[in-house]
Amino acid sequence: MDSAPSGSRIGYLPDPDQTLMKVVIAGPFGVGKTTLIRTLSEIPTLHTEEVMTETGAPVDDTAGLPDKTTTTVAVDFGRLTLPGQLVVYLFGTPGQRRFFPLWKDIARGALGAVVLADTRRLAESFEIMDMVEEQGLPYAVAVNCFPDAPAHSAEVLRKHLDLHPDTPLVLCDARERRTSAEALIALAEHVLHGLPQEQR
Repeated sequence: MDSAPSGSRIGYLPDPDQTLMKVVIAGPFGVGKTTLIRTLSEIPTLHTEEVMTETGAPVDDTAGLPDKTTTTVAVDFGRLTLPGQLVVYLFGTPGQRRFFPLWKDIARGALGAVVLADTRRLAESFEIMDMVEEQGLPYAVAVNCFPDAPAHSAEVLRKHLDLHPDTPLVLCDARERRTSAEALIALAEHVLHGLPQEQR
């Protein structure tokens, strides 16, 4: 095989000046994980969505989600480059309990997680946050502001979610690039702040 011309760079290899970060996008069923990754990714996203059927009705609670017709059954994937040559690889996980063993495999090697929450179903976020903490991952919570969801201040949400004072919390719209990116930036800053000085 011929070698690449001197001074050229093969486009698909990582730039050695970039910092690569694997991030898990987690959250309950129907909270907007797939939408957030589609919104943020600078590359065509990979999705493993399937149409929901009557067979899954007993285990997939669609209460409050009348328009929900598909569900992620494996992984969503996207990529985003942030200022400072930070490249974030986004791995979205299924939100149903039956996929939790797969969740652990997807989370392996991640530097942190964004946990999406919905104010209409805040209690469903606790199990996800427990899983993230069990994996030892730092995380940020991003409350996805659905149009018909009750609005609460960040202070009230922190109290109801029982968040550690250091855990970032942001409000976002998973359909909107700017606020979704703010969730990732909050997580990146949280992770980098926790690293030893020589690894930053």
